[in-house]
Amino acid sequence: MSAKNLDNYNRWRNKTVAFRVSPEEDKQIETAVQLTGLTKQDYIIRRLLNRDVVVQGNPRVYKALRDQFAAVLDELRRIEAGDGVNEELLDTINIIASIMDGMKED
Repeated sequence: MSAKNLDNYNRWRNKTVAFRVSPEEDKQIETAVQLTGLTKQDYIIRRLLNRDVVVQGNPRVYKALRDQFAAVLDELRRIEAGDGVNEELLDTINIIASIMDGMKED
């Protein structure tokens, strides 16, 4: 059994919510989680409750961005060779673009 957690309002998080996803959906969720630097639990809760997902820069986020940029570059090269555009690639590009947009200085 996992340890009980307290949320930001000092309430116990002791309820479990579970749902099934396809392998492709899992990959998209994992990519988003890695790019935000949040735990999967915190990311999913924020998204489900329509709260802002704020990316805090740290070495893990930097590494995830670097790896995703490399994967996007590989996919763009594949597309340039004549293959079709993958919807998951477009989702990843949108996530990266929104993170980069949030990093702009005011």
